[in-house]
Amino acid sequence: MSFKNNNAERSTVTRDTIDLEQTTGNIYESIVVLSKRANQISSSMKEELTAKLQEFASSTDNLEEIFENREQIEISRFYEKLPKPVAVAIEELKEGQIYTRKTQE
Repeated sequence: MSFKNNNAERSTVTRDTIDLEQTTGNIYESIVVLSKRANQISSSMKEELTAKLQEFASSTDNLEEIFENREQIEISRFYEKLPKPVAVAIEELKEGQIYTRKTQE
């Protein structure tokens, strides 16, 4: 997925609301689009992380295995260092990678 190889900010950045509303014409619609896309990214990241951590799961865990499983720790650290889903969604919106449409009433 593209959330690993993108140039989204990894720290807090002040955003200009005028830039966010340019794609939809309304800041509130932009926020809704961003929140839905961020939820999609977050759920896919969680599914991928869970699948990777399931490889290390065993039915008989002893105390030594729990504290000394370095592979699990490294995988968790990698996912912690990734940009937040909202930052990825904002970057996708700025680059025009998010498709939006309005439903007719």
